[in-house]
Amino acid sequence: MTEAPEPDVPNGRAHARNRPGTPCRVSLMVQGMAAAQAFYGELFGWEFQPGPRRLGPGVRALLDGREVGGIGQLPPGEHLPVAWTPYLASDDVDLTAEQVRLCGGTIGVGPLEGGGNGRLAIGSDPWGAVFGLWQAEAHPGTEVAGVPGTPVWHKLLTYETAGAATFYTRLFGYEPKPHGSADADRVALHLDGRPVAGVHGVGRALPHDRGPHWMTYFEVADTDEATERLVALGGRVLTPARNTTHGRVATVTDPEGARFALMARSL
Repeated sequence: MTEAPEPDVPNGRAHARNRPGTPCRVSLMVQGMAAAQAFYGELFGWEFQPGPRRLGPGVRALLDGREVGGIGQLPPGEHLPVAWTPYLASDDVDLTAEQVRLCGGTIGVGPLEGGGNGRLAIGSDPWGAVFGLWQAEAHPGTEVAGVPGTPVWHKLLTYETAGAATFYTRLFGYEPKPHGSADADRVALHLDGRPVAGVHGVGRALPHDRGPHWMTYFEVADTDEATERLVALGGRVLTPARNTTHGRVATVTDPEGARFALMARSL
């Protein structure tokens, strides 16, 4: 696969999580819960607590007692790709889910109640990239940002930006703005004048076993050290650490193959 694009991170600080369209939480569905907890606990220093039973076997990933993400157990016999899924904030998940369908996407899970914490749905855009919707109730989503072990950016890797940006803009009213060099098919999705996510069109360079997908960037203190630790824990490096405008980035997978990026932001 080609080198992952550099993140379009404005400053790494927490966004206004309740603004519709803002990435507000992340989750990972895995085959081996114990192994996933051991891996991410060692890599990011996460601790874990049981998650809402309504959503099936799963845990909340915590840093200093504040939620960073969630890890759930795939149903036995399901051989779905293991992947990190970003959730986009919605004021009304049922209405947004219907809009997803009207715009050519699909809803595979929900809408349903998330254990009293919020209402959620999981769907995909017309090109197959999976994302979630989250309507906050008692729980707004990710509770900490801007420190190692937390999500710092989300980027959609897809065939081309025009159609994908139009789809998501129809859902959330983003303002897509070209990003990077003139010959790069990249846009940043803006809300209230600030970028909240990116879209990168890579055409046929998409990995054949994944197709279009969202990529989550996790902040680390030292990308090279974190990459070495990841490999020692059984992960794999897809793109070695390199310097970008916003920091030093490596694209990696966990032992089950879930892709994500490690990034130490430039000071």
